[in-house]
Amino acid sequence: MKRSLLLFLACLVTSSVLLPGPAGAEPLHQVEAAPPVLCLPGVYPTPPAECLPLGPSQYLTRLAALGVSFPLHPLPASAADPSLAVVPFSYARLKEETTPVYATLEDAQAGVRPVGAIDAGGLKFISYVEAVDTGGSPKPDYFKLKSGGWVSGVAGRLSSVPLFQGLVFYRTPDHPFGWVTPLNDFVETKRTPGYALQDYTGHKLYKYEVVSIYTSQRVGNADWYMVAPDEWVEQTSLGIVFPDTTPPQGVVGDRWIAVNLYEQTLAVYQDRQLVFATLVATGLDPFFTRPGVFQIYKRLESGVMSGAFETDRSDFYYLEDVPWTLYYDQARALHGAYWRTAFGFPQSHGCINLSPGDAHWLFDWAQVGDWVYIWDPSGNTPTDPAYYNEGGA
Repeated sequence: MKRSLLLFLACLVTSSVLLPGPAGAEPLHQVEAAPPVLCLPGVYPTPPAECLPLGPSQYLTRLAALGVSFPLHPLPASAADPSLAVVPFSYARLKEETTPVYATLEDAQAGVRPVGAIDAGGLKFISYVEAVDTGGSPKPDYFKLKSGGWVSGVAGRLSSVPLFQGLVFYRTPDHPFGWVTPLNDFVETKRTPGYALQDYTGHKLYKYEVVSIYTSQRVGNADWYMVAPDEWVEQTSLGIVFPDTTPPQGVVGDRWIAVNLYEQTLAVYQDRQLVFATLVATGLDPFFTRPGVFQIYKRLESGVMSGAFETDRSDFYYLEDVPWTLYYDQARALHGAYWRTAFGFPQSHGCINLSPGDAHWLFDWAQVGDWVYIWDPSGNTPTDPAYYNEGGA
C-alpha cells in the first residue's frame, strides 16, 4: 500500500511538469535550457546561435577585423634582383680642399702644370679607371679620372655601395607596410601603444626589416602602428607605404611614381597596381624636395652632378658617374646615391636619392613622360614655388 502511494505521487509530479495545462494557463514548472557552450577557437564575424564566441575566438575575431590571420600572410612581393646593385664604376672620395687635375701622371707627381681643379667641398667623389701606387704603399696615391686627367689627395676609395633594395610586388597588398628605419640597429616592440607602460615584448625588429601595418593609434603627439598581434612600434622608427592605386590628381594614365616625404618612401604604380616600393632619402631642410606633380623629362645612365647653394660655396659638392638618373623637376632627379650609407630619412640637396640597386630597377622601368607625384602628408614641407631654386643632388 505504501509503495503504491509513492508511485502515484511520482507520476503526478511528472505529469505536472511535462503535460500542458488548460488552454491559456501557465505551465506549472519551466525547464531551463542548458547554458550555451563556448565555440571552438576560430573567427566568427557573425555571432553564432549555438555557441558563445568568447576566449580565443573573441581574440581571433578581433584580429581578423584588422586583417590579421593565423598564420600571418607574407606580403605579395619578392626581393629585387641583387645584380641590379652592381655599379660599373670605381669611386674614390676627395679631400675637402681644392683638388688640382693634371694632364699626365708625371705632372701630377711633380705638381706642375694643372689643367683644371675641383673646388673645395665636403662631398666630392671621383670615378676612376686606374689607380697607381708610386710610394711603395699598399694604398694607391694617384688616380686617373674616367673623364681624363690625374688627381691625388684622395681621402679613400669606396669599397662598396649601399646594398639595400626594395620590394617587387606581384599584386597590391591588402595592408600598409614598411621598413624599420636604420637610425638605430633595432627597435623593440611594445604590447601597448605609447610610453606610459614599459611593456616591451622582448621582440626586436632590426633595421630594414619589413613589417605589415594592421592598425594605428594616436598617443600624445605620436602615431603608433600595430605590426603584429599585440606588438606596436612608433612611427619615427618606420618608413611606411600606404598603397593607393587611384591616380593622384593631375596624373594622367596608369603609370606613376609616388614619393611620400613624411615617410621617406617611394611607390611605383602600373595599371593601377603597386609594382615596386622602397625607402629613399629626400631633401634636408632647407633644401626640401619640392612637392607637386611632375613628369620625367630625361634619362641618364650616369653623369656628373655638382653645385653649391650657399653664397660662400661652403656646401659645394662634386659627384662623378651618378648612376641611373631620372630628371623630373629642373635639376631635381631620382637617382642612385652611392655615397649614402643609409636610407629612410632626409639627406639630400633636393633630389630623391635611392640605393643604386633601387635606382637601377626604377631606371629600367621608367619612361620619359612618366609621372612623379610628391607630397608630404604632414604638411611640413613648403609648397610655395617661390621657395625653391633649381635643386640639386
